[in-house]
Formats: sequence, C-alpha cells, structure tokens
Amino acid sequence: VQLVESGGGLVQAGGSLRLSCGPSPSGRTFMNKAMGWFRQAPGKEREIVAAISWTGGNKFYADSVKGRFSISRDTDKDTINLQMNSLKPEDTAVYYCAAAPGGSHYWTGSAPYTHWGQGTQVTVSS
Repeated sequence: VQLVESGGGLVQAGGSLRLSCGPSPSGRTFMNKAMGWFRQAPGKEREIVAAISWTGGNKFYADSVKGRFSISRDTDKDTINLQMNSLKPEDTAVYYCAAAPGGSHYWTGSAPYTHWGQGTQVTVSS
C-alpha cells in the first residue's frame, strides 16, 4: 500500500484543517488495514495523534488532541481523514498517515505500521 496525504497548510490558531490519506493511484486499498495519524515537530520524536481500526468501530486519540481532532474512514472513497479543529501553535508538525495489519484493533505505537505516507506540513500561527 502506498499512501498519499493531502490537506496540510498554514492556518491561524483556532482555525481548522482537514487532512486526507489515500492509496496512490497504483496502490492497493486500505482493506483490512488499521490506520493511524502521526506527527513530528522539529526536534521532537514522532508521536501518535489518532488511530482507527479497520472496522472503524475503535478509535484512539492522544490526550493533546482529544475533543479537537476527529479521525474517520470513508470506505467509498477509500480514504482516512483527520479533522483538526481549534488548532494551536503546538500542533505545528509534519503529519503522516500509516497503515498496519487491521481487524478490530488499532495501534498506538509506530512499530506495527508497515506503510507510511510522505507527510504533509501543518503550520499553526499564533
């Protein structure tokens, strides 16, 4: 599975962005894949932001984004979305989507994820 993210950009604090992740035109679908969104800020380690099981019934959010971010999957469009509201300057980072063997689980560590996108920059100005 080759992943392609889109939707990053520059936004003022308090604003919103919607990230999307889909397979490349030549890639396979997200069928049977658990998905996650990670981010990495300059000088910091990569961290999990949100994750969703293949079935979509189980979701995880990092404490820092709970109540502000929402992860969803659109099976018709074969995409994973991350709606980000009430953005803060500390949300500034490169955001990556990733795919892992799925089922009813999601994964919060990076090790199970076998495929990664190239990343999309999110910059939140104060």
